[in-house]
Amino acid sequence: MARIRKAVSSGVHSASRKIVWLIAAYIRLSREDGNDESLSVTNQKKIIGEYLETFFEGEFTLIDYYIDDGLTGTDYDRPDFQRMIHDMEAGKVNCIICKNLSRMFRNYSDQGYFLEKIFPMNKTRFITVSDPRVDSFLHPETLQGLEVPINGLMNDRFAAKTSHDVRDTFATKRRKGEFIGAFAPYGYKKAPENKNALIIDEEAAEVVRNIYQWFVYEGMSKNGIAHRLNDLGIAGPAAYKKSKGLNFCCPQGEKNDGLWSPSSVTTILKNKMYLGIMVQGKQTVISYKVHDKVAVPEEDWYMVPDTHEPIIEAELFQKAADLQTRDTRTAPSGRNLHLLSGFIRCADCKKAMTRQKTKNIVYYYCRTFREKSKNACTKHTIKEEVVIKAVLAAIQAQISLVDSLADVVEEINKSPIVKNESTRLTAMLHLRQKELDKVISIADGLYGDWKSGDISKEEYTRLKQKYSCKAEQLKVTIQNIQSECQVMAKGISKNDPYLTYFLKYKNIKELNRGILVDLVKNIYIHQGGEISIEFNFADQHRRIIESIENNQNELTIVGKKDGKKA
Repeated sequence: MARIRKAVSSGVHSASRKIVWLIAAYIRLSREDGNDESLSVTNQKKIIGEYLETFFEGEFTLIDYYIDDGLTGTDYDRPDFQRMIHDMEAGKVNCIICKNLSRMFRNYSDQGYFLEKIFPMNKTRFITVSDPRVDSFLHPETLQGLEVPINGLMNDRFAAKTSHDVRDTFATKRRKGEFIGAFAPYGYKKAPENKNALIIDEEAAEVVRNIYQWFVYEGMSKNGIAHRLNDLGIAGPAAYKKSKGLNFCCPQGEKNDGLWSPSSVTTILKNKMYLGIMVQGKQTVISYKVHDKVAVPEEDWYMVPDTHEPIIEAELFQKAADLQTRDTRTAPSGRNLHLLSGFIRCADCKKAMTRQKTKNIVYYYCRTFREKSKNACTKHTIKEEVVIKAVLAAIQAQISLVDSLADVVEEINKSPIVKNESTRLTAMLHLRQKELDKVISIADGLYGDWKSGDISKEEYTRLKQKYSCKAEQLKVTIQNIQSECQVMAKGISKNDPYLTYFLKYKNIKELNRGILVDLVKNIYIHQGGEISIEFNFADQHRRIIESIENNQNELTIVGKKDGKKA
């Protein structure tokens, strides 16, 4: 900028005649300032410019305007503030001017640190053009009085109150399921008419659907999915948002190359937002002065269901979640999971089996035996092809069983009277209720035992806690049984998920990951080569068998009336 020279009046400090002031004009506007025109960047520039033209005495050069727009003043980790300080330390600036103290500082301790240490140490003049007026060169005594620290303390408290009010507002919006993030999650975009609502971004949503499909049903590893997306030229979430014109930035922005990675795939697979649930508040800043973010426990997140259209069905999301709990390690270059990966376990130690290829034959071994201790478990070795054939045969047999069960269920539902009450559950409920009554009775009697001197206060406290915990456990058990009774009371139909899931694979000839994900929970390998399979829907299977047993008499009667052999 051009240098501006002005005459020096007789009242000016004599040393100013020997100094050329290199001026940094600092301007800050925070989000909380809203539409206050007096605090706008344009207005602050105008005020500082008028001061330099009219009131500043001495020779000066305006080096630059340093502007932090939309940033808080509660810390000094602001881009242009830091640039200004760097220029000061480099000798490019020896005078700093701002509108008032609150534009420079909203933190009382920071104000003292810079005014009393950093600026004097760098021989830098500090000026505010509005009340309280400060000029550390012409009137250094202003920094020693009470007005400056009191004003700094008021600015600090104002920032604290504003932070509290903003947090309250955000919490209210989160509880109501209103989206308050700067950028919508990948797969969504903000509704044009309502920035607090989300709508599906179909281009990105299709990628999300493919990720779930590839992971759950095609057996692709997260690394393989990332490679496939990159090979297809599909931009990663950050690069995609930037391609749509959004001013998106992330903490690791410099390291983000715009490509997909296993971690970005994992984020997609774990995000409940795709279920139509508004999930917010996963992180929070430490305080209004310390803006470092810390993770919030999941139980404290704000989760509001049915706030936007889901991209992924709950059933598919749950399958993806279940698969991620399994041990599905692959080689670093591996793009596809092996067929049995995550399903095959040692029947004794229950740990995942390890896979090894020897002379073109694939074997599975107990990982505990191979990697930890030969005394902790046994080898449990078995050929992969043997397991695959056995599992296929078992699934085919289970499908045949389910098919016959479906026919029986249909016959039961044709009968005049269908019994949906579970004798087993009713008896269990009665038993647990008696246990609860007994525990409550014992707990109620403890106070009298303590007062009569039969037990000490310590014994009373310990026993009271013990029986209270037992009572709570029984209440939960009773509630679970009652819920199961309600399910049982609704009866069984041919559209029961257990029946439909197995029957859709009728006449299968070979295994794939999709079949295993839908039907199998675990495959256990016993020492000696025996294989046992734990199928999904075990509770539903038991419920159907019980329903058939409860209605066996009615089924027989109907069969006789129709001239059928039941």
